[in-house]
Amino acid sequence: ANPGHLTTPRGSRHSTMPNRLAVLGLLLLALPLAGQTGRDSAVHLLNRAAWGPRPGDVERVASTGVAAWIDAQLAPRRLDDRATDRALERYGVLSQSPDELLVLFQDNQRANRERQAMGDSGMMMPAPGDRPVTGIRRANLELQQATVARAILSERQLYEVLVDVWTNHFNVFLGKGPNRALVADYIATAIRPNAVGRFEDLLLAAGRHPAMLIYLDNAQSVAEGAEPPRPPGRRGQRPLPRQMPSGINENYARELLELHTVGVDAGYTQDDVVAVARILTGWSLDPRGRTRFQFHAWAHDRDAKVVMGRAFPEGRGEDEGVALLRWLANHPSTMRHVSARLCARFVADDPPDGCVDAGVRAWERSNGQITDVVRAILMSPEFWAPEHRASKIKSPFEFVVSAARALGAVPDTSLALPQMLQRLGQPLYLYSPPTGYPERMESWVSSSALFDRFNLAVALASGRAPGLTVNLTSLGNLESIAQQVLPGGMSAATRAAITQETADLPPAQARMMMVGLALGSPEFQRQ
Repeated sequence: ANPGHLTTPRGSRHSTMPNRLAVLGLLLLALPLAGQTGRDSAVHLLNRAAWGPRPGDVERVASTGVAAWIDAQLAPRRLDDRATDRALERYGVLSQSPDELLVLFQDNQRANRERQAMGDSGMMMPAPGDRPVTGIRRANLELQQATVARAILSERQLYEVLVDVWTNHFNVFLGKGPNRALVADYIATAIRPNAVGRFEDLLLAAGRHPAMLIYLDNAQSVAEGAEPPRPPGRRGQRPLPRQMPSGINENYARELLELHTVGVDAGYTQDDVVAVARILTGWSLDPRGRTRFQFHAWAHDRDAKVVMGRAFPEGRGEDEGVALLRWLANHPSTMRHVSARLCARFVADDPPDGCVDAGVRAWERSNGQITDVVRAILMSPEFWAPEHRASKIKSPFEFVVSAARALGAVPDTSLALPQMLQRLGQPLYLYSPPTGYPERMESWVSSSALFDRFNLAVALASGRAPGLTVNLTSLGNLESIAQQVLPGGMSAATRAAITQETADLPPAQARMMMVGLALGSPEFQRQ
């Protein structure tokens, strides 16, 4: 079933409903949310520090207290998540090594070359819709599906949110060459193990991973004039010619400073970017498989460098790059830049100074322990301020996952969820700019975007959204639907719109439409 398909008859009063509600949604999203109740501390926390509440979650968090929930979530290994682990066993990509995936990628490349060699007639090629999803393409769809499924099912909600934050902060592009075989390992070995550790360990793990080295071209960066050793030839043959080096590449050095650490306002210069690039020359890949990090001493610039006033003596090799990243990870500008990014995710698109200051102080006390920084942000007055509640807009990923959680939906094995996110404008791991997907409201709010969300909401409520199994038998009237889907409250405008649009529908269809309208409402688009 197509999640964008509506079953309302053409020409009926419901056929124009999505367009009218999308326009209404844009108007309401621009207004402050009225009718806030004190009960909604749990709702606010679950919308920001989790992927939205499941049935019963609000009551559980309100009962135990928000501080206890935060403490428990910031110790994710103590939370029993075996049920999620069992559900993820169906996705083979999570157990495949990067070497195995690289073989699939190379097979795909070979098949593409063979198809191109056949010419443009396409006589022997199946139609795209008939082509089976196999090889590296299936592996990547499984990776995307597993990411959505884990966010829906996991008991370690804050941990999964932080994995998403760092995946965007240290963005790599799945579509760049061999990264089709490497991103799964990047998430599994660089991001996930370090998401609640020390920031400097996360920075090092991301910077040394082949997916990052390929994405930002540092694997090709060599000192000026450096030449690789000549590969030996076989007995009786002349030695193989040297591989031509490509010179210094500044891409990773620039993004390391601008995005990953100190930020664009830290006062560094182009000379600093060049010095960082020189320090990181030789950080490359094992040429035998290209799935593992390897330092190439022959490619490294051995001369002394200076970065933002700090001297890096000559002759330190790989350790020079490690020292650089550890220093940058704990630089005062990094503390403020990264704390601001966390505050933008958890508090407001324009992070308030008080929240950022709380993150910086925790960073200084804990030497960059991520859990301490996040706890300080979530316990800051700014996080709980009324003006910041329901003030952020969900990204497509947040919308899909929170809608599934609100209805208690269960992901299936159809690999349809990645296509759903692509339709909504956020295909996972496929954002090519190094910034990662944007956090700000204006990136996700438009009449067409809300129209697509509404169509998906109705498909989900009617059980026709591919990739998710939903059971709505526990939902009866509008009040029970509002309590489960919109626990933070339903505005008078939304209640009136739902009542009007479902007034003359049969009970089963009315319930389905009420759920769809609640999921498509302006309140549900808010965090």
